[in-house]
Amino acid sequence: MVRIAGVVLPGNKQIEIALTAIKGIGRPMSKRLLTEAKIPMDTKAEKLTETQEALLRTLVEKLPTEGDLTRKVSLDIKRLQDIGTWRGGRHKKKLPVRGQTSRRNARTRRGKRKTGLSGRTTLTKT
Repeated sequence: MVRIAGVVLPGNKQIEIALTAIKGIGRPMSKRLLTEAKIPMDTKAEKLTETQEALLRTLVEKLPTEGDLTRKVSLDIKRLQDIGTWRGGRHKKKLPVRGQTSRRNARTRRGKRKTGLSGRTTLTKT
């Protein structure tokens, strides 16, 4: 059981894939970390030695991961909203930020369709 950055890595997977369980580490970053630590990429996570674990742990601690990364992203979005940029306004309105069409699409971002006056649902007073 390998625990790095507060995340228990899946032991039955190759270490290259297992490292991607940590938020902020994808496949390219995983490969870069393993080449820097000189660990073969096809090694299973449960087969790592103590020294290899410690080396990986120190390398991952240098990167923004998990809570720090989430906090940084939310502060960046808040900064955009505070200075009044177009992107910040789109974040506030919960609309697509990067120029996508939002008239017909963007259901995941905008949520369930709301029927207008011609819809069959009736409004209730609350």
